[in-house]
Amino acid sequence: MSTHKAALCKVQILKLFLTSARCGRITRFHGVCGLSTSTPASSAKVCIVGGGPAGFYTAQHLVKTRTDVQVDIYERLPVPFGLVRFGVAPDHPEVKNVINTFTQTAQHARCSFHGNVRVGKDVTVEELQEAYHAVVLSYGAEGNRTMGVPGEDLAGVYSAKDFVGWYNGLPRNSELRPDLSCETAVILGQGNVALDVARILLSPVDILKKTDITQHALDALAESSVRRVLIVGRRGPLQVACTIKELREMVNLPGTRPEMEASEFEGIAETLKSLARPRKRLTELLLKAAIETPGEEELERRNRAERAWGFRFLRKPLEVLPSTDLIRAAGIRLAVNRLEGDGEGVRAVATGEVEDVECGLVISSIGYKSLLIDPAVPFDTRKAIIPNTMGRVQQTAGLYCSGWVKRGPTGVIATTMNDSFDTARTLLQDIGKGTLDVSTVKPGSQGVSALLEKRGVKPVSFSDWEKIDSEETRRGEIKGKPREKMLDVGEMLQVARA
Repeated sequence: MSTHKAALCKVQILKLFLTSARCGRITRFHGVCGLSTSTPASSAKVCIVGGGPAGFYTAQHLVKTRTDVQVDIYERLPVPFGLVRFGVAPDHPEVKNVINTFTQTAQHARCSFHGNVRVGKDVTVEELQEAYHAVVLSYGAEGNRTMGVPGEDLAGVYSAKDFVGWYNGLPRNSELRPDLSCETAVILGQGNVALDVARILLSPVDILKKTDITQHALDALAESSVRRVLIVGRRGPLQVACTIKELREMVNLPGTRPEMEASEFEGIAETLKSLARPRKRLTELLLKAAIETPGEEELERRNRAERAWGFRFLRKPLEVLPSTDLIRAAGIRLAVNRLEGDGEGVRAVATGEVEDVECGLVISSIGYKSLLIDPAVPFDTRKAIIPNTMGRVQQTAGLYCSGWVKRGPTGVIATTMNDSFDTARTLLQDIGKGTLDVSTVKPGSQGVSALLEKRGVKPVSFSDWEKIDSEETRRGEIKGKPREKMLDVGEMLQVARA
């Protein structure tokens, strides 16, 4: 039988399968055109959209908790692991160790990975719902929150998401080519991502070249003229959003010294006793770096430093100032704020004062946002999440969500793990209570594969990914790095299919 006829046959079978299943007439289907389903009728087939931490943690809990659940993970790129691969800083290899756990899940007998499949384009969510008993949307947050100020489209202005994607090898950002010829960079936002970007900009190249940072980013950073990074936030030192680990790494970064305004820390030391322990430790470290007189050894280290960094508090961007030719960024105008209220209710209010900072690089780290993947999926455009109750998508039976698209782009990987486990538990509870009907036979990946074949889409399996992984590791070994990531999807597919 020709490939074309086989594909048409599989599509016809899928249509018959779905029609019969909806009518309750089919319990098992064998041996037509070489297509069979040996999975028992009682097996629940679950599809997960997104091969990042949320997707893998959801799958992990499902296959470990019940032996009658079959999981398929669909990912738009040929490579798995999402933000663990493309978001975690290259000098944080210990965080990437979670990939070992994800690999075990992907190699589980009842879990399959299907890369290079764009849900919403190559296959719709409705088609997935026809093929599976449940669909879990775990595709993360691919969009950027914009500053909404004049000049943010000038050359030299980037989102932190795109900048991180550039040095971490995200294919869509491989052509970013940021201009690092300026002396001062301003980062807007004071969370962990902002500190990751600051650290990468200021780290000695000898440290970075031992990581899996992309070679094109390493080459650009080796020629960088950036010597000073300001990390700007609209509120005060007590509201800084980074963790103590990230702050400690900045404080101890070789070849750098902290430069902060002592006046911005007035009255902060007196509040320490009332702070919860995590916030207290973070604030103590911040005060030590900002205003305490360093010891002799630390003073000597700072005096030798050729690069500097610092927080700037109570500042909000008003405008990116253009160069004389109006083409690129030459500075940023900041509104000076004051704080009103107490505790969690504190808010920043403009004083009417403004401040101009000269800089040639502006990186906005004010948050990611999820995007609508398919018109059939409910979506809250204001909150940029899928409206849900404990992971159940509202008003849509059999549709679930986990991770950032469920709760918003907050927290660390452990937060996503717990969130994803919660969604998996919700789904399993629905199976147990019978509110999610798994009695009807569903074609699962076989049905979807038939649709993809008809549309000329060739998925990448996990064993295909392992070929890419092996080749990246081989290239990295040549350069003394853990890996050298491929940046082109076409090259990934070529290696996967070799």
